[in-house]
Amino acid sequence: MRYWLMKSEPSVFTIEDLENSPLQTVKWIPTKGIRNYQARNFMRDDMSLGDLAFFYQSNCDKPGIVGIMKISRLAYPDPLQFIEGHKYFDPKSSIEKPRWLSVNVTLIKKIPLIELKQLRAFPKLKSMLILREGNRLSITPVLDDEWKFITDAIN
Repeated sequence: MRYWLMKSEPSVFTIEDLENSPLQTVKWIPTKGIRNYQARNFMRDDMSLGDLAFFYQSNCDKPGIVGIMKISRLAYPDPLQFIEGHKYFDPKSSIEKPRWLSVNVTLIKKIPLIELKQLRAFPKLKSMLILREGNRLSITPVLDDEWKFITDAIN
């Protein structure tokens, strides 16, 4: 099993939106669709069914972790790339060779907000990708010891 941190902007998609979705499951394209090759490659090459992920709210007054989800469907073509005229249409993508992918996630539980500034305060988390200067990836791996440290703090 691997662990992940997946970002969404609350102005676009919230933990409550996930909670209120049918079966508390959605395609993970809530912010803009994934349009970063490294994030796409994580979904395509590294995610497995049942992997766990932190739901991280970003680009807001209080960025941080607000929930835990699981990967409930493996990577498949993001449908937005095929819709001509759509903001995320990609003319270089085809059904046969899609460039952009999504996974489905299912809510495990909402948690009280763990703010970014709180995460930064723990020396054990200093190497966590979300805390690195300039990191803008919407999906990042979380190391086993980082996951355990944060989930132990929640419980």
